Amino acid sequence: MMTVIVFIVLTFVSLGLGYFMRKYIAEKKTQDAEARAKFIIDQAKKEAEDRKRAGELESKDMLYKLRQDFEQQTKDRRQEIFNMEKRLAQKEENIDRRLDLLEKKEKDSEAKLETVRKQEEALKGKENQLHALIVEEKERLQKIASLSLEEARHILLNRLNEELNSEKAVLIKRQEEDLRSNAEKKAAEVISLAIQRCAVEHTVESTVSVVTLPSDEMKGRVIGREGRNIRALEMATGVDVIIDDTPEAVTLSCFDPVRREVARLSLEKLISDGRIHPGRIEELVEKTKKEMEEKIKEEGERAAFDAGVDSLHPELIKLLGRLKYRTSFGQNALQHSKEVSYLVGVMASELGLDFKIAKRAGLLHDIGKALDHQIEGTHAKIGADILKKFNESAEIIHAVEAHHEETEAKSFYAVLAVAADAISAARPGARRETLETYIKRLEKLESIANVFKGVDKSYAIQAGREIRVIVQPEKINDGDAVTMARDIRKKIEEGMEYPGQIKVTVIRETRAIEYAK
Repeated sequence: MMTVIVFIVLTFVSLGLGYFMRKYIAEKKTQDAEARAKFIIDQAKKEAEDRKRAGELESKDMLYKLRQDFEQQTKDRRQEIFNMEKRLAQKEENIDRRLDLLEKKEKDSEAKLETVRKQEEALKGKENQLHALIVEEKERLQKIASLSLEEARHILLNRLNEELNSEKAVLIKRQEEDLRSNAEKKAAEVISLAIQRCAVEHTVESTVSVVTLPSDEMKGRVIGREGRNIRALEMATGVDVIIDDTPEAVTLSCFDPVRREVARLSLEKLISDGRIHPGRIEELVEKTKKEMEEKIKEEGERAAFDAGVDSLHPELIKLLGRLKYRTSFGQNALQHSKEVSYLVGVMASELGLDFKIAKRAGLLHDIGKALDHQIEGTHAKIGADILKKFNESAEIIHAVEAHHEETEAKSFYAVLAVAADAISAARPGARRETLETYIKRLEKLESIANVFKGVDKSYAIQAGREIRVIVQPEKINDGDAVTMARDIRKKIEEGMEYPGQIKVTVIRETRAIEYAK
C-alpha cells in the first residue's frame, strides 16, 4: 500500500514537475519567438527607412535634373522670344518709316494738285483774255486797212518776227556774256555748298572682324580637339580664324567682306548655341549664307529709304544691298552711292532741277559694281544695261553710263553725277589704293586655282601667304592632288608678283553618309 501511495505521489509530483517544465519551456520559446519577431520587424523598418531615404534622394536628383532642363529650355525660349521681339521691333520701325514717307508723299501730292489746279484756272482766265484781245485786234485791223484777214495776218506776223529776232539776238548775246562771267563762280558756289551740307564719316574698310567670347574657356571649344573645329570653320567659310592672347576675343581675317560676315555670324550662333562640332559648323554656315541673302535685301531697302528713292525694282534693291560688301580702293561702295545721291540732290536743288531724278541717278550710278566680277565690261556700262532691263528712265540711264566720262555727258544730271562721284571719292580718308591692290591680288590668287578642273572651291588666307584648294574627290585622286598642287604653284610663280612665298594646300576629302530610319 505504501508502495502504491509512494508511486501515486511520485506520479503526481512528476506530472506537476513536467507541467511546470513544459510551461517554462513554452514561455521560453514564446519569448524567443517574440524577440525574433521584434528583431525581424526592426530590420524590416530599418530597411524600409533606408529604401525610403534612397527613394527620396533619387527623387530629389531627378527633380534637380528636371529643373535644370526646364531652366535651360526656358532660357533658350526667352532668347528666341527676345530675338523675335527684336526682329518685330525692327520691322515695325521700318513699317512706321514707310508709313511716314507715304503720308508725306500724299500730302505733297495733294499740295501739288492744288497748286496745279490753281495754275490751270489762272491759265484759263489768261487764255480767255488773250482770245478776246485777238478778236478785238482782228476787228480793229480790218477796220483800219482794206486788207483781207489772211493778208493782215501775214504782214503782222512778219513784222513781229523781225522785231523778235532782233530782240532775241540781243538777249542771247547778253545771256552768253553773263554765263561766261558767272558760270565758274556759280559752279564753285554750288559744289562748295553741296560739300558743306554733306556731313559723312571718314571710314576705311577693314579686313578683320572681332567676335567677343563669353569667357576664355570658350576658346578651347572653338579650337576643338586637335583643332578640328577651327579647321572645319576655316574650310566652310574660307576665312582665317586667329586665336591669340587677346582676352575673350577671336579675330576673323579675310579680304572678302561677305565671307567674313558669314563666318562672324556663324561663330556667334555657335557660341550662343553651345554645340560646337564640325557637323554643326557646316550646318550653321549654310544656314547663315541663306540668311545673308535676306540681309542684303534689307540693306538695299534701307539705303533706298535713307536716300529718299522709292519705287525701285526688287532686283535693283538686291543689287544695291550687295554693294555693302563691295569696296573700291577701300571705300564702301554702298556708302559711296548714298553720298553721291545726296550730293547730286543738293546740287540739283540749287540749280532748279528735279532733285528726285538726280538723287535716283546718284544712288544707282555704281549699281554695275555688284556684277562687274561676273559680267565683262566696265561697271558704268554694266549698270546702264541693268537699268535698261528694269525700265529706268533715259535720263538716269545716261547719267549712270556717263558718270566716268566713258560716254559724253549730254544732260545736266550726267554732269552732276560726274562731279558728285569725284567729290565723294576725293574727300580725305575716303579711299586707300593699297587695300584695293591687296584685295585684287588675293582675288587673282583664287582665280588662278579655280581654273583647274576638279576644283570645288578655293580660299586665299593668311593675308595671301596660303591658298587652300578643296577638290571634288570623285574627280581628283590622291596622285592628281599632288600634281595639281605643283601645277598651281608653277602658275602662281609665272603669273603673279608677290613678296615672300605662298603655300599651296590641296585638300581632298571623301565622306560616306547614310541615314538610319
